[in-house]
Order: sequence, then structure tokens, then C-alpha cells
Amino acid sequence: MRPGVGRREVWSWAMYDFANSGYTTVVLTTVFNAYFVGVVAAGHAWGTLALTAALSLSYLIVMVSMPALGARADARAGHRRLLFSSTAGCVLATAVLASVGPGDIAWGLFWLAASNVFYCVGESAVASFLPGLARPESMGRVSGWGWSFGYCGGMLALGLALWVASDAGSRGLPAQDYVPWIMGLTAGFFALAALPSFLWLREPASTATAPALAVLAQLRRAWQETRRDYPDFRRLLMCIACYQAGITVVITLSAVYATEVMGFDMRQTMMLVFLVNIAAAIGAFGFGYLQDRIGHKRALAITLCGWLVMVGLAVSAQSLPVFWSAAGLAGLCMGTSQSAGRAMVGVLAPARRPAEFFALWTFAVQLAAVVGPLTYGLLVWLTQGNHRAALLATGVFFLAGLWLLGRLDFVRGQQDRDARIEPG
Repeated sequence: MRPGVGRREVWSWAMYDFANSGYTTVVLTTVFNAYFVGVVAAGHAWGTLALTAALSLSYLIVMVSMPALGARADARAGHRRLLFSSTAGCVLATAVLASVGPGDIAWGLFWLAASNVFYCVGESAVASFLPGLARPESMGRVSGWGWSFGYCGGMLALGLALWVASDAGSRGLPAQDYVPWIMGLTAGFFALAALPSFLWLREPASTATAPALAVLAQLRRAWQETRRDYPDFRRLLMCIACYQAGITVVITLSAVYATEVMGFDMRQTMMLVFLVNIAAAIGAFGFGYLQDRIGHKRALAITLCGWLVMVGLAVSAQSLPVFWSAAGLAGLCMGTSQSAGRAMVGVLAPARRPAEFFALWTFAVQLAAVVGPLTYGLLVWLTQGNHRAALLATGVFFLAGLWLLGRLDFVRGQQDRDARIEPG
């Protein structure tokens, strides 16, 4: 850790990953998405399209707005304010989702999109604290602590949600009677678990003073600046965008693949989510230490090769043991690749402008969230429901990420970071 940074502050930073992972696991991956398609939209074929379109719109909003929000946070010492306001927004929007019932299409989509926008802003904002907490040579393990802690939070929130659902199911209650309680519980879990971050996480000491521009102008300036002054950081962003597109497919559509291809029932799907989260927590925590030992670039390359192996296993799986093995490998790779990408951004980002450059990381991740699932869905449609072919094609994202990673000179990127005189 950097001088003056205590263990409690790092723990409070990691607690935010613990807090917000409950939202993604319960709302986006397991409960509300299925509830919306099956109950709110009454199982109509357009329900899935409406859901993915609303999420894609929310990702586009974050893509174009986050660079300007990050620049303002850097210029005005507003990292804590941005983190607090986005958290409050996500908690409130998640709580409002409890009011969504059968037929409330527009109401549910609006608040789902709003909650996801606030979540994504908070994810970027908390990541911008990382360079001020960890030394460059320790960035991997500290990032890994956060990701692994986050997966534990996701499992705890999912466990609470399943407890509520199981109790309601034993009493014969329909989903519209217990899902609102799960949404309220998830909102409360997020708010309570995020408290340590607001109590003990300090505002980064070094901030930029350059005025922030309008949203699109800020995005254009930042992208042009990376091409001119930080070419390896730019390559890193392109690499992250590629492999995150593949990861988003796995996160968003793994349950669909398991159901449609392997014939999983709901209980098996829930167990699949738990297995992936457990493996991801182990991978993020353990691989963070390995990343600092062998180097960020080599560690990420190993992980991307692991993703390619996972795709091969899942596509060829005809038996449950092979598919479960692929799921476990996906969890390991998920935790390690997401942690590695955040750590590499933390190392290459200029010290005086962390929020602005982590906003570009958010841009890359959200772009992947739009491209990945839509590409998968289009391929399934074009192949008349062939999920195996669509997943096999998803491997191209990991291949592209591996190729871009090979063109990245990490040492040169650090030299560019140290050579530039930041405005101030």
C-alpha cells in the first residue's frame, strides 16, 4: 500500500465491490431479468428484446457520459461525491423496482436502466481510488482483493434472495408476491454494505485542475489524447473492450445456454451461478498475487488462453461433467481477467487524473456490454437457434484481445505515464 494508507481504508474500498456485486448478481443475472421476461412481460417473445435493449441503452448513456463525469471528479476533488451520489441513485432505483408488477413494462424498464446507469458510474468511480491506495507493484493483488470480495458479496446477496424465494415457494406464493421483497432486500444490502466506503475511504490527494468539457467534447478529447500521448493505454482499452465482450456474453447468457443446450432446470442454474462466483472469487484473489509476481501482461495472456479453453470445452460438452468443468474454468478466468484489466489501467493511468482515465476503462467495458450480447443474439437468430455456434464465435473476442495484448508494451506505457506533464 502507499504511504499513509491503512488496512482499514483498503478494506473499506474492497467493501464497495462486496456491496455492488449483490445488485448485479440478483438484479441483472438471476432474479429481476427472469421476473421481467416471465411475469412483467407475461412471457411474450419481445420481453427479452425489450430487456436487453433497455440495458444496452443504459450502457450507451454511461459510455458517453462517464469521461466527462470522471474529468469533473478529478478537477474538483469530487471522487467521493460521485461515488456517493451514484450509490444513492442505484439503491433508490433498485428499491423502486419492488413496485414493478405484471404489465408495468415501461415503468420496469425505466428503473432497470436507471439503476444500471448508477451502478456503472459507481463501479468506475470506486476504481479510480485504486492508484491512490496501492503501489504499482501491488496493484494486481489489491485489485484482486476487491474483485474476490465482490464475488463473496454477490453470493451472499443471492443466498438471501434464494432464501426468500424458497420460503415463498413453499407457501405457494407467485413471483409477483416475493420478488418485490427481494428487490427491497437487495437495495438494503447495497446501502448497508457500502457504508464502510463512505466512512473510511478518503478523497485521493492528487487531482487535476484542468476544466472539464462538455460530455461529447470530453470523450473526444480523451480518446485523441490517448492516441497522441498514451498509445499503449489506448491499446489496453481496445484489448479490454474485446475480451470483455466475450465475458459479458458469459455473464449475461450463461444461464440461457445452460437451459437451452444442456437442459438445466432452475435449481441447476442457481448452482451454476454459485459455482461460477466461487471460482471467480478464488481466481481474483489468488491470481492477483501471481499477477504482481510474473507481470500484468503475461498474467492477462494466460487468462485469455484460459478463456479460449473454456469456450472449447463448453461448445464440445455433451455430458454434465465436461460442462461443469467449463463453468468452473469460466469463473476462474472471469475473476482473474476482470481484476487484471482494472489493475493494468491503474498502473498506466496518470496519477493526477485517475477518474478520467478509469472513465475510459468504463467506456471500453460498457461498449463490450453492448456489442457482446447483441452479437451472440444475432448469431443465434442467424443460425436458427444454434447456441453452440454462437458461443464458438464468441471465442473470436478473446482471440482479438490476445492479439491486441501482444502489441501492448507495458514498460513503454509506464514511461509515457511518467513522461507527461499533467495540467495543474
